[in-house]
Amino acid sequence: VQEVYELSAEYERKHDPKKLEELGNLITSLDAGDSIVVAKSFSHMLNLANLAEEVQIAHRRRNKLKKGDFRDESNATTESDIEETLKRLVFNMKKSPQEVFDALKNQTVDLVLTAHPTQSVRRSLLQKHARVRNCLSQLYAKDITPDDKQELDEALQREIQAAFRTDEIKRTPPTPQDEMRAGMSYFHETIWKGVPKFLRRVDTALKNIGINERVPYNAPLIQFSSWMGGDRDGNPRVTPEVTRDVCLLARMMAANLYYSQIEDLMFELSMWRCNDELRDRAEELHRNSKKDEVAKHYIEFWKKIPLNEPYRVILGDVRDKLYRTRERSRYLLAHGYSEIPEEATFTDVDEFLEPLELCYRSLCACGDRAIADGSLLDFLRQVSTFGLSLVRLDIRQESDRHTDVMDAITKHLEIGSYQEWSEEKRQEWLLSELVGKRPLFGPDLPQT
Repeated sequence: VQEVYELSAEYERKHDPKKLEELGNLITSLDAGDSIVVAKSFSHMLNLANLAEEVQIAHRRRNKLKKGDFRDESNATTESDIEETLKRLVFNMKKSPQEVFDALKNQTVDLVLTAHPTQSVRRSLLQKHARVRNCLSQLYAKDITPDDKQELDEALQREIQAAFRTDEIKRTPPTPQDEMRAGMSYFHETIWKGVPKFLRRVDTALKNIGINERVPYNAPLIQFSSWMGGDRDGNPRVTPEVTRDVCLLARMMAANLYYSQIEDLMFELSMWRCNDELRDRAEELHRNSKKDEVAKHYIEFWKKIPLNEPYRVILGDVRDKLYRTRERSRYLLAHGYSEIPEEATFTDVDEFLEPLELCYRSLCACGDRAIADGSLLDFLRQVSTFGLSLVRLDIRQESDRHTDVMDAITKHLEIGSYQEWSEEKRQEWLLSELVGKRPLFGPDLPQT
């Protein structure tokens, strides 16, 4: 490996054809085992170089260097710099700050996680690369001590060696459920906390162009969709049972993420002062709860919450429902049934938002907007963005299945065979049905 590296470096410096020929002869002389080791080593080095470059670019952006200060275009500030983009709209393109704010509130970016069973980088390696990236970022800290640096160097060596010793290829084909779990790991590790952080950055950028309002927590700036477990077009392994499992898995993971944060929010909202609306609700919940109720499955706030902590009473009820939502999904996924009734869980995102919005309104009414705009606002934004299932599952079906369904409908209506119609006649009939006044859905079917 070292010899190949040195010959490559010499050729890069001098562009000597003899060195290139010598390098080629060395590589072609390697047996299969040595070739694999050399290829793996250089692949590993390229990954590390890319990680180091990412950290360097991020560090430069944090230092707010202007585009003109970068010599290399790849290191320049990009359109992802929110503040620079908004300032360009206002000062260069002469849009009013209010125009920008109104447009921003009414736009939606839907990010779709497609199903890629041939994902080239294993999750094990992605996690190790993330830890390498984190160590490199910490080395940039100005107040780093010699002991800190030594410990980070040791951690880097561990992660680099562990990555090199890890097989880069997954030897068993992933199932659709495996794909979903791998995709959901991005939410758990990055996206979940990244969304509220990004929206706060948008708030700051708006403030710097003269807008003294925050982006409303229910403004659909970002949404997430997924094909994992729902893409049946040409994938026979994605059955209705698989789609059901994937939906339950996403619901369980979402409930678990919310549940993991709710106690932190309960610690934060320790205030006793609240508006009448929230106090009435807290009194009702407190009155209906069992006397001296003890919930041993909770780590914090496991005894009955006193009425002089009204926000905690409200959030305690939210926590109970989140716990039951997670457990019901877990049992349905594992066993196909659950003794927890559906009405004891969250089934609608508006139902989930309502008590959180009540807390937000009460804090604002009592002069505590600064507190309301803290962790509670982040939580509201997460609920509005991710809902009860993290992502919206797109169901993609092979077109012949749709044709079979439409053929059954037209035969039932005794108007002919949809399968035998020409494409022009199919379009003509479908358009006439869509523009007609006759309802296409029965009153008992949900519509969106």
